[in-house]
Amino acid sequence: MVVKKLSDLVADFLSEKSVRHVFAISGGASLHLIHSVANHPSIDYICNHHEQASAMAADAYSRITGNLGVAIATSGPGATNLITGLCCSYYDSVPVLAITGQVNTTRMVGNTGVRQVGFQETPIVSICAPITKYAVQISDPLDILYELEKCFFIATSGRPGPVLVDIPDDFQRVLVDRSKCRKFLPDTDIVPTIYPNLNDSSAYIISQLNISERPIIIAGWGVHLSGFKNQLLEFAENFSIPIALTWGAADLISASHPLFVGTFGTHGNRHANFAVQNADLIISFGSRLDTKSTGSPVNTFARQAKKIVVDVDPSELSKFSHFGLKIDSLILQDLKFANLKPLIHRAKEFSFASKLPWLDQIKDWKSLFTLMDDNARKSICTEKVNPYVVFDLLSQSICTETNLIFDTGCALAWGMQSYLPNHLTRIFHDFNNTAMGWSLPAAIASALATPCRDTICLIGDGSFMMSLHELAVIKRYKLPIKIFLFNNSGYGMIQQTQDQWLDSDYVASSYEGGLDFPDFRSLANSFSLKYAEVASNDSIESCVSNVLKESMPILCNFIVSDKMRVIPQVKAGYPNEDLEPLLAREVFYDQMIIPPFSPDSQRPLNYQA
Repeated sequence: MVVKKLSDLVADFLSEKSVRHVFAISGGASLHLIHSVANHPSIDYICNHHEQASAMAADAYSRITGNLGVAIATSGPGATNLITGLCCSYYDSVPVLAITGQVNTTRMVGNTGVRQVGFQETPIVSICAPITKYAVQISDPLDILYELEKCFFIATSGRPGPVLVDIPDDFQRVLVDRSKCRKFLPDTDIVPTIYPNLNDSSAYIISQLNISERPIIIAGWGVHLSGFKNQLLEFAENFSIPIALTWGAADLISASHPLFVGTFGTHGNRHANFAVQNADLIISFGSRLDTKSTGSPVNTFARQAKKIVVDVDPSELSKFSHFGLKIDSLILQDLKFANLKPLIHRAKEFSFASKLPWLDQIKDWKSLFTLMDDNARKSICTEKVNPYVVFDLLSQSICTETNLIFDTGCALAWGMQSYLPNHLTRIFHDFNNTAMGWSLPAAIASALATPCRDTICLIGDGSFMMSLHELAVIKRYKLPIKIFLFNNSGYGMIQQTQDQWLDSDYVASSYEGGLDFPDFRSLANSFSLKYAEVASNDSIESCVSNVLKESMPILCNFIVSDKMRVIPQVKAGYPNEDLEPLLAREVFYDQMIIPPFSPDSQRPLNYQA
């Protein structure tokens, strides 16, 4: 008979699942949980300064390690502060376990009809149910291992995602006989589906490849999640199919690979959008093809291509008809269990001479449009730092294994458009929730999870303000994080939208509109961070070189003009190939292969997506 305090069983469970770091903030209803984790020999606990940061760090920890991320919070505001981070995990299918403390079972609302009985009592399970795969409150101490195992199974199976277990304070300190705990046995029944799997669809895929002259593979975050990268590359290489990348898969292949197209979408590269939009066959793996990828109206997306979509979630497949996007073949497949070998073996049946002009066309678009967009960027950035130059230099300068941790806003778009990935770099971001402030706690998780890799945090000044408190964690653990701060004194992405729709009236997005920022040099000093500042393009190269060599935490402040914008970018209502700044019409029409979208059919300004 093994009798242990329930909270000790929780710590043992985490250790058995190879969890080595837990992100937490102490509170009255979670103290036993935190003490048990702290006393466990194989787990380190990391003290954040906001539960939102704990959830975001757990989210990033899972993305980087491929293992379960764990955050612990107390009841009430501690638990509700986890919500933004849980959304990051839910929308990006990241397995995270949130453990919350709750008031004693004798102090719960129950069916009294009152709003609250116990101090900081909050119904976190019902609150988080829509943004987790499973959320449960422990109602019997002997259920603890059952529910933890169930949480782990649900979080990591099928389409992954976050789970939450809420443990009352009085249960945490109960002595439990492990042998009497209820056991969890996963349900392995196959759920009937109307969709074929990849194997069932192989003949159709081959038939479409056989007649296609302009095929494109779209690879999404699901390729990373499922470990499908090597199979996908082998498939693409054997059939000579170029690969366009969603932001979630921006680092999937090296930019030097002959099939690399780059990132596409509303804030993607112009040449990549031309490739996707002019394709005659799209095969999408592990991407839900959201409106950032398709643009809007969605029926303008790759509108003359046959479309084959492979996804693990039947709801993602069924949505397309609702939103008006015709998909020719919907394939339900968990890529973790996919096998492309039968398709690959048939590559020898094909002649690929007809595909070579397509590959050359994409190269020509890249050369032409990169030059045009670079000139446009330079024309509005005649002073201060051009962020595109920073990312160009990073592409050339990184020579060690590195995690690039991106925040949202312009810093993300600039990087996604211009950073050229290689085999040394991984790129991470919360791509669907895209929360301001995510990257700083995520960088902390990166430095802890992969200490042998460099960690670079790429963040705008607006996002930086959302998680400044986490600099104390970097200081406490002396984490050698390199923070590249893109400081344009406001919210550049919002200002760009205000340029398009609101006559450049920068309300709530600029100093004149109400924002203010601290002296970042003094801020760095107060947290014992090294500091560097770059105010012109002439100083970028030497500064980037020096910062990359730095072994201590450092903040590098790039002073960017508040006039700098994301170039190119699709304006709402325009198809993805027609990005701002608009090409001269004669150039645009000359470069399009399919008929251009008729201006007469542009949607009205009051259109609601």
